[in-house]
Amino acid sequence: MDFGKWIDQKTTVFWFRRDLRLKDNRGLFHALTEGEQVVPVFIFDRHILDELEDRKDGRVEFIHQSLTILNDQLKEFGTSLLTYYGTPEEFFGSIKPAAVYCNHDYEPYALSRDKKIAEVLNVKGVAFKTFKDQVIFEKLEVAKDDGNPYTVFTPYSRKWLSRFTPADIKSLPSEAQGSGFKKIKAQAIIGLEEMGFMPSGIDLPPRNLSLPLVRSYDKTRDTPSVRGTSRLGIHLRFGTISIRQLAAVAKKENKVWMNELIWREFYQMILANFPHVVGGSFRPVYDRIPWRNNEAEFAAWCAGKTGYPMVDAGMRELNATGFMHNRARMIVASFLTKHLLIDWRWGEAYFAKKLLDFELASNNGGWQWAAGSGCDAAPYFRVFSPDLQLKRFDPKLTYVRQWVPEFGTPAYPKPIVDHAFARNRAIETYKTALN
Repeated sequence: MDFGKWIDQKTTVFWFRRDLRLKDNRGLFHALTEGEQVVPVFIFDRHILDELEDRKDGRVEFIHQSLTILNDQLKEFGTSLLTYYGTPEEFFGSIKPAAVYCNHDYEPYALSRDKKIAEVLNVKGVAFKTFKDQVIFEKLEVAKDDGNPYTVFTPYSRKWLSRFTPADIKSLPSEAQGSGFKKIKAQAIIGLEEMGFMPSGIDLPPRNLSLPLVRSYDKTRDTPSVRGTSRLGIHLRFGTISIRQLAAVAKKENKVWMNELIWREFYQMILANFPHVVGGSFRPVYDRIPWRNNEAEFAAWCAGKTGYPMVDAGMRELNATGFMHNRARMIVASFLTKHLLIDWRWGEAYFAKKLLDFELASNNGGWQWAAGSGCDAAPYFRVFSPDLQLKRFDPKLTYVRQWVPEFGTPAYPKPIVDHAFARNRAIETYKTALN
């Protein structure tokens, strides 16, 4: 496709990335109010897509569906989304607009990518402007009194809330600035099959937010058999819903749900200020742990065949749906790192492949919390009992029966490790390595 017929030095490019919406989109608002003839663009980035093993990846399908919705909305303004399959370097190397606008992204690949694109555009004399959009507070906007980043959640959350004002959740009327778009005849979104992908067959979570669910969140969030969580993680991940919209609802409806949004920002802040957590323990001393890394046991964990029904139900839910209940995530992560003494990075990578709502900061933070190696993590001697967790959070076996139908029959495997033995082994292993 010849993008030169739409993009020239009189046009401004808005580059959609993790912000696939028109409403309350900060970078888009600035592009439409500051630039001229805004051309909306999305790049199916081969640097990312070529690394995906599963050609039925639900996240790619979700992005494609979201772009289709976005493109239909853009038609109402007489314009169209332009999509490109390749690399950002190729795309921006081939055009010369007046400016490029987008929103910040904080993950390592994104930071490297944006640095390269800024250099490519700078050589051409093209402005590259990015804006905060996917969090309320970023980097060191919430910091200790001495300016250093927090490493414990509770004081961070207190400071976060003390700084939080109505201005932080003010919705920007980006969707009302549609007259600023360049008129472009409707263009088709590049097909999944054209990029080597296929529909996943997974039910993708809807975009709507249930107010009754939010209001009862503190009472239902720990019960895996109940639809007690919003399942909006994938929408936050790809920005189909504004974080400001969700924070406004949370402020009004439920403090506990607001706390979950703050946890997300806490881990984003940790990633931004302690980038060594990608691939390494937040507390480097934990990299001394001699993980067993038994591949057969890891395979059993992945398949949901450990002989511990709560663990197996969680893993099977993940494999079938791309989602796992929050309580189950803690249980399966604790089991892998403590009972089996398998490196948390193995579990982190498996979740990164399977979770629809995978977000590097939260996934890394959650796994390091479970392993004891992270900031504000569970102490190493805290080892969840899968049986006690089952009795507490699924006493009627509703969740287990849904995902492990053979439980209680000869077809169900015996536990791959004894809990008491595994608990003692984990504590001794950690204690020896850390002292």
